[in-house]
Amino acid sequence: QVQLVESGGGLVQAGGSLRLSCAASGIIFSTNAMGWYRQAPGKQRELVATITSGGSTTYADSVKGRFTISRDNLKNTVYLQMNSLKPEDTSVYYCNAHKTNRMDYWGKGTLVTVSS
Repeated sequence: QVQLVESGGGLVQAGGSLRLSCAASGIIFSTNAMGWYRQAPGKQRELVATITSGGSTTYADSVKGRFTISRDNLKNTVYLQMNSLKPEDTSVYYCNAHKTNRMDYWGKGTLVTVSS
């Protein structure tokens, strides 16, 4: 059974930082591309950042220079370090595991609220 469990969300003031974690089980973690997505109320889910099995990263323009995605294959965990948070970063953040020719897996999400 595949599980992706996010943690680390919470309430933070604008300009603050949070670190999200996503612990994966039931998959061969090192062979999966991992990603963070977010969905604000009334909006579509959007890509935040991805990291390939080889460690290459991509970011949404809105978070470049502020967020950093990383992975620890020994701990089967992917992280999202979020700095200089803005109120518009308020969303539910979801972890994603992707592999070619296989369905994507999703976590249940963790809420990040940034107050102004």
